[in-house]
Amino acid sequence: MTTPVRRTPFVKRRRYGFDLRSTALFFVFLAVLVSVLGLAVRVAASAVERRPAWMFVLLAIAVACCLGLRRRWRLAGVARRAAAALDEAAREAAEVMEAPAVPAPRAPAPAPADAEADTLAVDYDALTPEGFEEAIAGLCERDGCAEAEVVGGAGDLGADVLAVTPDGRRLVIQCKQYGESHRVGSQDLQRFGGTCFTVHEADLAVLVCTSDFTAPAMEYAEQCGIVCVNRDALEAWTDGTGPRPWDATVAGGEAGREAAGAGI
Repeated sequence: MTTPVRRTPFVKRRRYGFDLRSTALFFVFLAVLVSVLGLAVRVAASAVERRPAWMFVLLAIAVACCLGLRRRWRLAGVARRAAAALDEAAREAAEVMEAPAVPAPRAPAPAPADAEADTLAVDYDALTPEGFEEAIAGLCERDGCAEAEVVGGAGDLGADVLAVTPDGRRLVIQCKQYGESHRVGSQDLQRFGGTCFTVHEADLAVLVCTSDFTAPAMEYAEQCGIVCVNRDALEAWTDGTGPRPWDATVAGGEAGREAAGAGI
């Protein structure tokens, strides 16, 4: 019986043979390089022997070359660091842009204004005469009057505030900022009554004061149809607890207006 012989697999081995051509070229290049270097050294030595000052020139050239190479390496390092910083900044900017925008917190909505609860705290005694007139015009505008304006001043002929009431009547107001003990007399009412209807063509004439009215002044106002607003009525109008001047009922009527125009 014949036993089969196991063959070992053929392994291709790399041969490291001696390459004569490559070796020769290497030595030729080395010889040329040594020759060039030797020639350069001989030329430099000869130049130095003839002119010693050239040695310093050669040294300066060598030092300059070394410094140039060193500076180049340093600039290369700076450039690499700058590039890394720019890359980091670009990456952070990209992350910020890709992040979802967070909505800004919304300011709370103002509470709805209640017309009946719309109150003012005004110290009328601390205001200047001009400020008092502005405050009365502001009350008119707050309560729905249109075209409210202050016209008081020299030559105003008794009209300090003009406005148009919500129902369309022409409103003429005279303001008297008096002390508590100084009441508005009938003469003040007569001067105002002589111009409010005839000159200013008022549909409704109102005299507002920070004190009170005398009895003759109230009688004249009732006859002429002029609305008188004293300190208590003014504060009630201001804080919304009292009627507005154009809501008040006045006696008199057309005959009273004619009497006021006649100066009676």
